[in-house]
Amino acid sequence: MFQRLRSDIRCILERDPAARSAWDVLTLYPGLHAVMLHRPAHWCWQHGLRWAAGFIARFSRWFTGIEIHPAAKVGNGVFFDHAMGVVVGETAEIGDGCTIYQGVTLGGTSLYKGTKRHPTLGRNVVVGAGAKVLGGFTVGDGARIGSNAVVTRPVPAGATAVGIPARIVPGAGTGEAPAQGAGAFAAYGVTQGDDPLSLAMRSLIDSASSQDHQITLLWQAIEKLAQERERGSGDCVPGDAARQACFEAAKVAELVGK
Repeated sequence: MFQRLRSDIRCILERDPAARSAWDVLTLYPGLHAVMLHRPAHWCWQHGLRWAAGFIARFSRWFTGIEIHPAAKVGNGVFFDHAMGVVVGETAEIGDGCTIYQGVTLGGTSLYKGTKRHPTLGRNVVVGAGAKVLGGFTVGDGARIGSNAVVTRPVPAGATAVGIPARIVPGAGTGEAPAQGAGAFAAYGVTQGDDPLSLAMRSLIDSASSQDHQITLLWQAIEKLAQERERGSGDCVPGDAARQACFEAAKVAELVGK
């Protein structure tokens, strides 16, 4: 028991730069308290002491602001960061090393008892603040759920899910724990360049800018030919040719967060 507690404290110290000491984590972190209280509640549930399990879970909810059903399975090294308003459903499973932020719901979409109604998170999954993961599917190892995403279908290992409804961005994740260090850990599930809609907009901006440049070069070539022809035959030079690029790619890119 004490070994698991030390492991839980160590994982918080590694992932939260605001954590100052093991004593602070032990006494001041509701995410740790919620995990500590869930273990006896889960034990009671497994041994048929359903009322006792429910009572411990309700006390934990009042004390920490985190609601974990006593039947839910929570692995080792799980960190509920801030975590006010987190709801973990009855058949949910949270793998080792997961990080879950405030306002997250691991919920169900079915009313049938005895079925797998809630999601299963693999190892080292990061679920950003306000995300809703709804259904009895699996989120693969090392996957990331962006803040406020609504996920209703499986997420492959190492991928990122963002948006409403969530769009899946394939990744090169291996399911291993995130590397530590500045900028290495995606605190809220997403990093710059994860949103597929934003990536598509950036691609369109680059394409439009390239086409504008090519059109400008064509008009410059036409103008040069027209000047040569004017000198030879007296024909007029086109007066409305776009001889300078006018597409402001930098300003448009700034609007979409490039």
